[in-house]
Amino acid sequence: MRTVYLGTSEFAGAVLRSLAGSPHRPALVISRPDSPQGRGRKLTPPPTVTIARELGIDVYQPESVNTDEARARIAQAEPEALCVCAFGALIKEPLLSDRLILNVHPSLLPRWRGAAPIERSMLAGDSRTGVSIMELTAGLDSGPVALRAETPIGPQDDYATLAARLEQISGRLIVQAFDELQAGTLAQNFEAQDEAGVTYAEKLTAEDRRLDPNQPAAQLALRVRALSPHIGSYVELADGSRLGVLKASVADDGSAAAPALDVNGTWPRLRTANGTLELTTVQPPGKKPMSGADYLRGLKR
Repeated sequence: MRTVYLGTSEFAGAVLRSLAGSPHRPALVISRPDSPQGRGRKLTPPPTVTIARELGIDVYQPESVNTDEARARIAQAEPEALCVCAFGALIKEPLLSDRLILNVHPSLLPRWRGAAPIERSMLAGDSRTGVSIMELTAGLDSGPVALRAETPIGPQDDYATLAARLEQISGRLIVQAFDELQAGTLAQNFEAQDEAGVTYAEKLTAEDRRLDPNQPAAQLALRVRALSPHIGSYVELADGSRLGVLKASVADDGSAAAPALDVNGTWPRLRTANGTLELTTVQPPGKKPMSGADYLRGLKR
């Protein structure tokens, strides 16, 4: 089946690899424009663009996909259907109605509609999540769902390990969806979402990264896992700088001390309003990640 793919993020790039290796290889990849990245603010292509070029697929990066020019560029590729995955921009009429658009969304819809479904599911302490293949409609991730698959969220999972599994599931499901669409059997699978079960995965903010010692240690441990390693959480130090935290675990030490960062033991510990968070992998300002023990040894020199 001839397709066009719209995606931007690393997650979308991984799904593109799966689709490109199938009989439904996209004739065109549409992504966001290059943007400034890093300390030098060098213009850098989105991850999906880099992967599309590596795969030898034509790339188009319009300021908006909702213009007549963009619609004409899509029409030139002669797709039978479109696929959207982590595109990062709204798709509006009349493009929505030009042809079927399947959306790859990494959650078990209707739970976690929106921008950060993987992180929000982990922050909420969900025991499972998954992938939904839905028809893109004008509402936010509200279209009917054709295919679903789930995976558990294990106690050792962080964003990296969970996202990697969801990428594999997403690649498999979108290929299956196009297989069934080509065979004429996908339409019978679509089911409306249960609006009673809707939750929203709001975009992550700077405050979501901060490990507030006035919150329970168990909640902060979820925060570390949900944001590691792609965004990262942090502890505020006494001098106003930030100590990045990439891995942490709840330590049952029975401490009743006031909430604060404790650097007097073998490992740095964040004593919280309820429990203690042991910081096992940290990143001091301007340095590479290191074990919490190595960080403390450096402080004592």
